[in-house]
Amino acid sequence: MTPADLSLTVQHAVRRAVDDGALRVDVPPRVKVERARPGGTGDYASNIALSLARPSGRSALDVAGVLKERLQGAPGILAVDITGPGFLNFTLRRDAGGDLVRAILAAGAAGAAGAAGPPYGHSSALSGTVVRFAEVTESRARVVTDVVVRLLRSQGADAGFGGDERIHVLGGDYLPGTLGVDAARWSLLRAAPQDRVLDGPPLLVQHERNSLFRVRYAHARVRRLLVNGAQLGLRPSYETDIHAPELLGVLGDHPVALLSAARHRAPDRVARHLEATADALLAFQHTVLPLGDEKPSAAHQSRLALAEAAGTVLAGGLSLLGISAPDQI
Repeated sequence: MTPADLSLTVQHAVRRAVDDGALRVDVPPRVKVERARPGGTGDYASNIALSLARPSGRSALDVAGVLKERLQGAPGILAVDITGPGFLNFTLRRDAGGDLVRAILAAGAAGAAGAAGPPYGHSSALSGTVVRFAEVTESRARVVTDVVVRLLRSQGADAGFGGDERIHVLGGDYLPGTLGVDAARWSLLRAAPQDRVLDGPPLLVQHERNSLFRVRYAHARVRRLLVNGAQLGLRPSYETDIHAPELLGVLGDHPVALLSAARHRAPDRVARHLEATADALLAFQHTVLPLGDEKPSAAHQSRLALAEAAGTVLAGGLSLLGISAPDQI
């Protein structure tokens, strides 16, 4: 991990904290990191918590704690320590990208084989939490509540129906007969609860401006890359470190995105995360397979494994939303 990669990772952590409502600040355009000074801890340090303390109305140590929670386990980072009045200190890992990719692929392979073990991003973080929702009849509330129950269960909560808790959303018709199930569900789930549903007809257009198309197309591209790679004798196997901070970053964020969506009863957070994953994958895809006279190499196998990991995350996220992940479009 380079200092630029680390800066981007810390910036992403600030953005997640803002999205979660844990911090109320403007996300800085960049985050300064520098080599840890003599006597310090780790490889690099940042004063981002001190700079955000005043605008957030919290102490630098509080801000540092919020960011540390979102940085632990991030690709490339072995440890995060808080020193002094609120400095964040980072100890970097070697081959952290490989650990992440292998973990995602192992979880996906186990699930496909029917073996025990949760899908990547599922956890027991909400174990012991019991949530019961009232039965709802309004179409959008019914779809949103169904997905929220799935999200809560994915994080270990005991969630179901038969209680008093309600999800309040603006109205919106569920039109699977007109739009098809996938577009109809995306139109209801992509919009935040306080927003009106997305206009349906544009979701049927196969264009990059269509967020549902980008997400499903990205998954289809992964499946095609795997087929084309096999024809070249390449198999996905992460054997050498790959420079892909954006893609590795969003894949590492996936567990946090699911937990945040469950806690806030907000499926739109999953949809937005899938869009970010798709965009990062589509920007990365052109580097995966050999071009021209390039010979297949271990780097190509590693890139193919990273692409497959992205496809696994896209498929899992779409499944939680009740939307299909096609092998081809």
